[in-house]
Amino acid sequence: MNDAFIYDHVRSPRGKGRATGALHEVTPVRLASQVLSALRQRNQFDPDSISDVGLGVVMPLGEQGADLARTAVLQAGYGDGVPGFQLNRFCTSGLDTVNMAAAAIMSGQASAGIGGGVESMSRVAIGSDGGACYTDPQVTQRFAYIPNGTCADLMAALGGFGRQDIDAYSVESQRRAAHARDHGYFAKSLTPVRDVLGQVLLDHDEAIRADTSMEDLAKLNPAFAAIGETGFDAVVLQRYPQLASIPHMHTSGSSSGIVDGACAMLIGDRAFGTRNGLKPRARIRGFMSIASEPNMGLGGPMPVTKKLLERLGMSIADIDLFEVNEAFAVVPMTYMREFNIPHERINVNGGAIALGHPLGATGAILLGTVLDELERRNLNTGLVTLCAAIGQATATVIERV
Repeated sequence: MNDAFIYDHVRSPRGKGRATGALHEVTPVRLASQVLSALRQRNQFDPDSISDVGLGVVMPLGEQGADLARTAVLQAGYGDGVPGFQLNRFCTSGLDTVNMAAAAIMSGQASAGIGGGVESMSRVAIGSDGGACYTDPQVTQRFAYIPNGTCADLMAALGGFGRQDIDAYSVESQRRAAHARDHGYFAKSLTPVRDVLGQVLLDHDEAIRADTSMEDLAKLNPAFAAIGETGFDAVVLQRYPQLASIPHMHTSGSSSGIVDGACAMLIGDRAFGTRNGLKPRARIRGFMSIASEPNMGLGGPMPVTKKLLERLGMSIADIDLFEVNEAFAVVPMTYMREFNIPHERINVNGGAIALGHPLGATGAILLGTVLDELERRNLNTGLVTLCAAIGQATATVIERV
């Protein structure tokens, strides 16, 4: 089996996902094409050596439909001969496209590929694609399913986490992200987003709230209590009768931020690097996707980590740094408790609570984040994992070379 290497990655800053956000005027295809263009400019590779370009897009409709990836490749100036596809496995999509490129390389079916993602949440609203699991009661008669926010509060209740625990984690995420931004930890991989005239619209992550305090978060109302009252709390209590009620704890301050963003990661075999004069930065050791109980849709990072490390003959002690997507505060909190991981090894530069979660792009962004931080700290091995709706999860392990 061939080795699959990460040669480079770039990402846009994350802009607030609202009409007043800095990136709202940028269409998704322009956002994606700008990071693809930056990746090529930085590395000067021959685009004809790229077998495929995959972009995660979780709301693949309207401006984000019609195989956005192929259009973005053309817009980025890669020429006519580079194919592209878009993928939706909810929040793991960006990481899945990287893993698919790696799989093609490992199996000898490709020499190089690009994975990444884009989500313009200010222009294509979350949930706007509908979907049977959310809109068709006949489907959910066959399996119980609850929205992710309700699941986050369920996980907190089952885990014995309180509102103060969740808020304290969220404040620390903001502090870490602000520290990383202010000290230039993200600068290596950021490419500014420009308007149609070439003027810079945004060159830093816009959503960080560095002054967030426990007092600020305590003023916020639970975000998912009203959803629970529509019947989802009753579904949960039927499945988990040991609970007397669902204490709703997560707020907008302890949930991932809605943002616009894009990223692209260059994956290739050793021969690709030699031909293009590029030095690999990391080897992709392995990856895995799993599915588990739909009701516990945020719980996948734990079993997928166990299964992947077992397949690779590794243990938690072999991983230097972890990135666990902060879909909600309870997810990394549960992960740390499950594996007895100190907070000093996980999400060390904050996460989606502070930086935001551009759904289709986040998985690949996290892989790039952990690589940059491994290099900065002169460490070796990183693991990235994300949960995805309806009980799915993906994980990837990399090691520096």
